[in-house]
Amino acid sequence: MNFDLKKSLRRIKPGQRTLGLARRSDKALPFVSGNIRAGPDLLLDTCVYIDVIQDRIPADVEALFAARRLNHSGIALAELTHLLGRLDPRDHRTEPVCSEISGVISEIRPHRLGSPSLKAMGDAGILAGLASRLAGVESARRQALLNDAMLYLQTIEQGLTLLTRNIREFDWFDQLLPSNRVLFYRQT
Repeated sequence: MNFDLKKSLRRIKPGQRTLGLARRSDKALPFVSGNIRAGPDLLLDTCVYIDVIQDRIPADVEALFAARRLNHSGIALAELTHLLGRLDPRDHRTEPVCSEISGVISEIRPHRLGSPSLKAMGDAGILAGLASRLAGVESARRQALLNDAMLYLQTIEQGLTLLTRNIREFDWFDQLLPSNRVLFYRQT
């Protein structure tokens, strides 16, 4: 097995953390700005695909897409395909939504699609549990928090930068296990 629990607990230190966790101010966080340049490859959070489908991607983010290589996660793929099964086929809105999602997925290049390692998945359980406890996350949001933690740790282990508009949760992770590998944006 590729997971060392003792090492992960020493790294994340859940037993030493008892104070609450709050989102930092926007001024303390890295947001996509008009000063776009080449840099680390990006890993896209699921919300990015949704914003692309809904045509809510800011111009700065579109420019960033052109300047950097895009990578994709099996975690985001699972969240997107979950919708294909969850949406009611009797609803007239389902078919066009499923078509859009299928189109976005078909554009993913197989060599740019990866997944977190066993180590990252094990660490994600600890990190998500810690964030959940410290921030008082309600039980309905805990699975999504675990998915986000796996995405965050995949980003770190693969040397990528995560692009997301999910500010609160990824800020929590970056406070608990700093990486400086998250880039935020807001919808248009």
